[in-house]
Parts: sequence; structure tokens; C-alpha cells
Amino acid sequence: MWIFRGLRDGVVTTRWPRRPDTYFDAWRGPATVIGDATGAAETPCPTSAIRRGPGGVTLDQGRCIQCGRCVEAAPETFTWSRGSDVATLTREALTVPAETDENLAKVREDLARRTRALGRSVHIRHVDAGSDGAEEWEILALLNPVYDVHRLGVFFTASPRHADILLVTGAGARGMTAPLRRTFEGTPDPKVVIAAGTDAISGGIVGPSYATSSGIGETVPVDVWVPGSPPSPFALLHAILLAIGGVS
Repeated sequence: MWIFRGLRDGVVTTRWPRRPDTYFDAWRGPATVIGDATGAAETPCPTSAIRRGPGGVTLDQGRCIQCGRCVEAAPETFTWSRGSDVATLTREALTVPAETDENLAKVREDLARRTRALGRSVHIRHVDAGSDGAEEWEILALLNPVYDVHRLGVFFTASPRHADILLVTGAGARGMTAPLRRTFEGTPDPKVVIAAGTDAISGGIVGPSYATSSGIGETVPVDVWVPGSPPSPFALLHAILLAIGGVS
């Protein structure tokens, strides 16, 4: 049965990043700003991601849960971003329209210097810091035949002692503060922390509260920020490769 299915379907594994992938480019990402409009600041947003300042309307993609209310209410100002290359190396870069970050080159250089010793193979320890489970399904998809992260030398490990990257999901539950910090301290240097999803970046719709913080950045230093609620497998894969210098 499996032989016949293989002959029928052929190779289903994506060739990205060596070759373009239409699914990678067509994925609907967080909302983004395309213009200005009177009253746009009053556009409904359950996480207060939309702000109006002297420079116009801005949207924090690190707080966007992709509910679509802003796109529906003010299509002349907001639309959906396209593509899975949404991960950034700074938290500030998730606010659109993004201002030029003069320190970005230095941040990228410092991260590249730290991860150069990792070589061509990296191990990831996933930590759930109060997730609703959505991001976990996308992480699990990285192991299926379509994405097959092993082909890129990326492996998951059960112990932080063997990890190079901490892939953290969840809004930063108060009860996970100490375990997350111990996991970070138990991961050998050089190490990279990826905040995966809106909850991990900003606390999402539930944070901050008595039970959660404003994302995991309050507990551990974050190197790569991946917006999305949840981020797609391609977005997670892009973030991992961005962390180790596999993509620019």
C-alpha cells in the first residue's frame, strides 16, 4: 500500500529553501498597514495592536491574533500580509510600517557569530510556557513528509542539555517562569531562543494578567520573534534557519 502510494504521489517534500515554494509565498500572515484613514485608530482590535501616533497608524504584528476585524472594518488601511518570511531579529521590527533599525546589522552579526559554532546540525528543545495548543500542531507538522526538517539537519531533543535552540510557545504562564528560566540556564552556550507565536511574543489576548506575563521576553532573552496565531510550519522553519544563518 505504501509503495503504491509513493509511486502515485511521488516526492511530496518541499524543496524550500533551495527552491521557491508557492505555499511559502502565498501563506496569509498577520495584518499589515497599507495606508492611513480617519478613524482607523478606532478600528476594533481585541489585543490593542493598532495605534495612532504623530506618524500615522501603526500595527503591532507581535500582538495580532489574525482575527481579521481591522481588515474587515478598514480595508483601505489594513490588509493581510503574504508570505512566511515573517520572523524578525528584533521585537521593534514587528511594528508596521517598520522604521529603519540602524542596529539590525549589528544584531544579525552578533547572532551569526554566536551560532557559527553550531555547524550544519542543530537540536531544538520545545518548551510550552502556557500555550493553547495551536502552535504545537504547527511544530508537529515540521516532522511530516512535506516539511521534513531532518533534511536540513534540524532535530528535536528531549533535553535542554543537548539543545542549541529553545523554541518557546505560550503566553508565559506565571507557573512556567521558573521552569523556563531553568531550561534556559541548562541549555549550553551558544544558544538561541525563538518566541513562536503571538502569545509567546506579547501574551496575546490573555496577557498580561494575574496568570500570564506579556510574553516570554520577560523571562528569557529572545533572539528571534515569529508572529502568527499560530505561525505556519513554513514560518517556524524560516525562523529556525534565520537563527542559524540559513536564510537572510
